[in-house]
Amino acid sequence: MSSAPTLPIERLRESLAQSYTIDRELGRGGMSAVFLANDCKHRRSVAIKVLNPELAASLGPERFLQEIQLAARLNHPHILPLFDSGSVDGILYYVMPYVEGESLRERLDREQQLSVEESVRHGCAIASALDYANRHGVIHRDVKPENVMLYEGVAMVMDFGIAKAVSAADSSTLTQVGMMIGTPAYVSPEQASGETNLDGRSDQYSLACVIYEMLSGERPFNGSNAQAVMAKRFTETARPLRTVRAAVPENIERAVAKAMSTDPSGRYTTTAQFALALSSTSMSTPNDTMVLPPAPISAAKSVAVLPFADMSADKDNEYFTDGMAEEIIDALSKIQALRVTSRTSSFAFKGKNEDISEIGRKLKVSTVLEGSVRKVGNRLRITAKLVNVTDGYQLWSERYDREMEDVFAIQDDISQAIVKALRVILSEGEKKQIEKPRAVNIEAYDFYLRGRQNFQIRRTVLDQARLMFEKAIEIDPNYARAYAGLADCLSLNYKFFDKRESNLHEAEIASSRALELEPDLAEAHVARGLAVSLRERFDEAEQEFEKAMRLDPQLFDAVYWYARARQSQGRFEDALNLFERAAVLRPEEYQIPGFIAQALKSLGREDESTAARRKGNKLVEQHLELHPDDARACVLGAANVAHSDPKLALTYLERAIRADPTDPNLLYNVACTYAVIGGRNTDALDALEQAVSRGWGDKGWIEHDSDLDSLRQEPRYLALLQSM
Repeated sequence: MSSAPTLPIERLRESLAQSYTIDRELGRGGMSAVFLANDCKHRRSVAIKVLNPELAASLGPERFLQEIQLAARLNHPHILPLFDSGSVDGILYYVMPYVEGESLRERLDREQQLSVEESVRHGCAIASALDYANRHGVIHRDVKPENVMLYEGVAMVMDFGIAKAVSAADSSTLTQVGMMIGTPAYVSPEQASGETNLDGRSDQYSLACVIYEMLSGERPFNGSNAQAVMAKRFTETARPLRTVRAAVPENIERAVAKAMSTDPSGRYTTTAQFALALSSTSMSTPNDTMVLPPAPISAAKSVAVLPFADMSADKDNEYFTDGMAEEIIDALSKIQALRVTSRTSSFAFKGKNEDISEIGRKLKVSTVLEGSVRKVGNRLRITAKLVNVTDGYQLWSERYDREMEDVFAIQDDISQAIVKALRVILSEGEKKQIEKPRAVNIEAYDFYLRGRQNFQIRRTVLDQARLMFEKAIEIDPNYARAYAGLADCLSLNYKFFDKRESNLHEAEIASSRALELEPDLAEAHVARGLAVSLRERFDEAEQEFEKAMRLDPQLFDAVYWYARARQSQGRFEDALNLFERAAVLRPEEYQIPGFIAQALKSLGREDESTAARRKGNKLVEQHLELHPDDARACVLGAANVAHSDPKLALTYLERAIRADPTDPNLLYNVACTYAVIGGRNTDALDALEQAVSRGWGDKGWIEHDSDLDSLRQEPRYLALLQSM
């Protein structure tokens, strides 16, 4: 076998000089060489992988770039993103972030085996990445420790799409450079047999081999050469993990063995199922339709953005200072590798002189952003600082003295500074999202922020928000976000308070206009989905919500309202999966466990429903610690404990009713609690009738809400449904 020709670094420097400054070679294998470089445009360090010249010549640029483009679309916190790729002077290359860390292979070479906890954590992270890629039609084909980077303790998979691209090269060329598609120690039997029509179960097998090695310190199959290693997977079974390492739990041994079945049909249907079995202590079989969420984000990469202090003389710019913080929250929430506390939780500390370390403890974050705004005429003075909650150390701070027109640039600067300070790796899509230029009339933006400040599910403030959005549109008739906000106000007013046809009609018009103006605005698709779901045009709603989730996978409202639409349809399995996804996006959201419990109960999974209720009440208690007067939290807390502790449920109810006795949304939840307690059907029907008479308009939700099951045969209940 001839040695692979090398590419002179001087030629590479010359060919890529316009975009990249090549520093030095980092490493080399049969397929490619890796170089450290500087991205001239973005001023960042990158790693450039350059294909072996003979391989590049055999493959050709068209097939290579086609497969690379598919991989470049992947956006996941455990996938090392692709920044760029190209063909120049016969050189085929692709560009990734330069990660200061080590590969899983380097770690295993040094330590041989990892702890059970760390092995499972990395395994689930890799599984999350593979599951996401598989669902988007991308099979990795070369999962191995060398292709997993450990960045600040977090596993990130790289080289998606590369093996598929290289497989198009002439087989004699692959032989010449000493390369096969897949690695003998980890390749699946079907891939080793030469099958090309692979699915995610092939990656699952390879991952199981990697996990086996992390746990045992040895590969599942060994031999004197590559052919011998590959042959063993057809003729032998790997030694059971617990005979190699007794500390491995039985459920993990079972899960790895199943994922390493020679026949793909013997493995888990999806990699998501494998990960759930790996991390579960029960004997239950994971659900076939389950979508695996990203593995938990590192605690170090978490931030709470507190409301900015209003330093104006008259203290009349609260809407603007709140809006500044909320815009930064929205920008940062688009980044999958960063956990951002919701507005509701962060704003609970508004006006309170609470110690930063205590805020961090209550919100479970490692950093806090705080700042102030002084607005005088068209001039702004904005200060901001990012603080480590453990020691109070300032990780970053800045002061901006600018014109009002620069407010968007300031928001972008602050968001990017936080990303840099927390050492978060952005995908190209995320980078574009937070750097997206915004051409908005500043006066219209001012009213838009006033609308956002008032946007809550309470009738009086919702009406005020509507007026502010309408004023923003009056000033700037092409303001898509204002139309989306207006549509949401109208839809929620119809759903919870005022079921006049005109509200829904105007919501459809406003959401359509938002999409005409900005077809790729995720919030506009959510607004449209919500409006048409209330029309019970669920197929159209599905398209809108799915589009919103593709545009912004981190957008909580898209997942939440999609889940509620599915629940209203009686599609409880779909609703459950979506609510579980919403819980991952916003773990502190106290409402979600109750919805999960309802879906589980409707599916006949009573024990799991009860467990979800318990979790929900813990979140309610934490929320009420921050917001003691929140009537909605009280009434949802009542629903959570109605079965287990009726006395506490009634205490919660009394507290909620005192706060707002006429709110139809509140009355609906009062009805649910009475219905669950038992023996209080008359009280439940009284509250339900009041809710509907005061504007509650979601008939589908009433029909499918499992909390109301005890009322189904009541004549008053049937008459109420008939009247809606």
